[in-house]
This record gives sequence, C-alpha cells and structure tokens, in this order.
Amino acid sequence: MDSADVWRHIDSERAWMADLLESLSTDDWQRPSLCSGWTVRDVGAHLTFAHTPVRELLWPALRAGFRYDVVVRDTAIRSPLTHEEIVATLRSFLGSRRRVSFITDLEPLIDILVHNQDVARPLGIEHPIPPDAAAAAADRVLATPAPIRLWKPPPGVRLMATDTDWAFGSGREVHAPMGTHLLTLTGRLPVPRGRPGTA
Repeated sequence: MDSADVWRHIDSERAWMADLLESLSTDDWQRPSLCSGWTVRDVGAHLTFAHTPVRELLWPALRAGFRYDVVVRDTAIRSPLTHEEIVATLRSFLGSRRRVSFITDLEPLIDILVHNQDVARPLGIEHPIPPDAAAAAADRVLATPAPIRLWKPPPGVRLMATDTDWAFGSGREVHAPMGTHLLTLTGRLPVPRGRPGTA
C-alpha cells in the first residue's frame, strides 16, 4: 500500500471516530474500552497525541521511566482535554500528513484502526476494518521490534485472511477476516476458534 492510500484510510478512520465521539452521551465516554484500563474517553485523548512534538513527550517519558507502554497510558489518562476538544482536535488532523518523529506512516494507521475498534466494539457498534488497510497495519505490527511492539504473535498457528491475500505463521490454520487478525496481533482478541476454512 502506498503512502497516499495509507493516509486516505487514516483520514477516513479519524473522521469516523470524531463523528462517533461527538454523538456519544457522557456515560458512553466513561465506558471501558477494549484497551485494558482505558475508558472510551482515554482512547479518544490518546489519539489526539498523533501530532505531538518529541520535545513535549520528554517529561512524560522521564516520569514513566522511559517505559513506552507507561508513557502511552499516562499521556492519555492525564490529558486535560474536554470531550469537545478531543473531537475538535481529531477533526483538525484531517488532511494533514504530520506524524510524530521517528515513526512511519503506518504507525498512525495502526493506531486509528485498532483504537476505533477499542471504542466501537464495547459500544455494540459494528465498524468493519478495510482489509487492505488491516493487512498493511498487521505487517507493520509484526515488523516492529520490542519494546515498541507490545504483543507477541500467537504461536503454533497460521493466520490466514478470508478477505484479502495475507497469511502469517505456521501450524494450525486459522481463517478469519483480516481485521480480526489485526486485533489478535494487537492483543484485543484471542486467536479465533472455529473449524478450518471458516471465518
């Protein structure tokens, strides 16, 4: 997937998230998300850090002992933004190609695809993940070195997409939509169980 397609998906998913968050009740903002320990509000706040300059992350990194997962969690939970400011910030990103230094275009894609599901699924909202975007995101997840990559690929299985040409691993074949495999690789869903050859 080329850069233009990556950003097209990012813009579409950011716009969808902004619209969804704007439509939620105050109670819905406080619901637990799929991201362990985070509310829907925390997920929205995290997504607003996509344009943050590195210098603004130095103090949070120092406070967290330079542990990547702690930095990510603390910046989201400590964010002072109101619900309205979170929505406005996400909308302000549309059309921009800016990203945090030292990452590729694919990191913002992973972030928005996965976090949209973190919010949508607990709210009972179906939001399909585009298969081509999910495949590009999954490949990047698998190529990301530790400690930045927070999840390990499931052992003993071969993940095979039913809606695009993608597969990874070796062992028992597990057939599912590409979006399901992306959520498995990012720790949101267990390895799908079902008879081989089914979604």
